[in-house]
Amino acid sequence: MKFLLEIVLIYIFEGMELLDYLFHIDKYLHIFIEQYGTWLYVILFLIIFVETGLVVMPFLPGDSLLFATGMLVAQSDELNIVLTIAILLVAAITGDSLNYYLGRKVGMRLTEFKLFGKQVVKQEHLDKTQSFYEKYGERTIVIARFVPIVRTLAPFVAGIGKMRYGIFMTYNVVGGIVWVVGLTLAGYFLGNIPLVKDNFSKIVLLIIVVSVLPIVYEFIKAKVQSKKAIE
Repeated sequence: MKFLLEIVLIYIFEGMELLDYLFHIDKYLHIFIEQYGTWLYVILFLIIFVETGLVVMPFLPGDSLLFATGMLVAQSDELNIVLTIAILLVAAITGDSLNYYLGRKVGMRLTEFKLFGKQVVKQEHLDKTQSFYEKYGERTIVIARFVPIVRTLAPFVAGIGKMRYGIFMTYNVVGGIVWVVGLTLAGYFLGNIPLVKDNFSKIVLLIIVVSVLPIVYEFIKAKVQSKKAIE
């Protein structure tokens, strides 16, 4: 597992900032495939699994990673699109399942956990996720796949709320398929278009903006309703 240690060292000692990683993830994936070849499958699995499976890691770039992976596969002779999607899909589904289990077994006690003196599961994020459940119900598991932070917390909150496992898994699988297949194939088929390749960072920014719009909308709506209630 030497390559995993090297990745950690890259993050810690070479100062790979999160925003730089987000906007240039296509370049980093090219570097990884040059160094590790088909081991990139393992790296991709771990990133998606950790983002969806560990409630303390809501900041990982799932959407842009899937899109960039599709682009990379389209340009690579070493990676297979069907195998790539299958691996990412397993990571997304098993990750959400682990997150659900953590919510069901550990629950709100995890909100007391701190890393470097900071709360890793913030109450405000849980509140936003809860507002999604109040509006969309069980469909939140599917919709949340496309919303950063909420994507990671939705299965956790489902576990806390003791959602029936069969219902959770149904929406988990459907959401995983739509999310992984949709974004990966989008990158695969659009990745070789010069306009897309030359403006990757702008496309990532667009993906992020579109992803957070539901959160912004809910926040503004809650503020307006709160103001009206006071008046």
